[in-house]
Amino acid sequence: MKYPKIIIVATLLLFQLGAAQENADVVLNKAFTEAKAGKKNVLLVFHASWCKWCKMMEKNMDLPETKPIFDKRFVTAYVDVQERGDKKSLENPGGQELMNKYKGGNAGLPFWLILNPKGEVLADSFDAKGENLGSPATPEEVTTFIAKLGKASKLSNEESQIIEKVFVKK
Repeated sequence: MKYPKIIIVATLLLFQLGAAQENADVVLNKAFTEAKAGKKNVLLVFHASWCKWCKMMEKNMDLPETKPIFDKRFVTAYVDVQERGDKKSLENPGGQELMNKYKGGNAGLPFWLILNPKGEVLADSFDAKGENLGSPATPEEVTTFIAKLGKASKLSNEESQIIEKVFVKK
């Protein structure tokens, strides 16, 4: 009877080790490699499981009408930061440090950047006032978001309109 319990505990520990999050630098370097191969830029999104705006942004980017636009132009990479309590294990080690490096440490979530495959910042989620757009929802925020996406990748008018229609919160 003792051995099955030990086996179960050992299996759970091994599973947890195997399920540990990748280091943020590894996530980013994989995205750079894929972006270089696909001649795309990287859309790096810092998010957390508790963040409703993070979930809204991810949902909006993954809709059938928007996903092809983002996939065509960007390699999207997610880094989990600022988790709480028992969710701390969801964080990517080094994620907060990476977010701090790009001046997003106090920005709130989601915080995002558009980087070229060399790691140079093409755009970030700060508006003209220095405030984090996060998951853009107002017409003004979405217009700024689309302009930043367009600065890093040539969006067509149709693609811009689709993003606007999806992101502007009614």
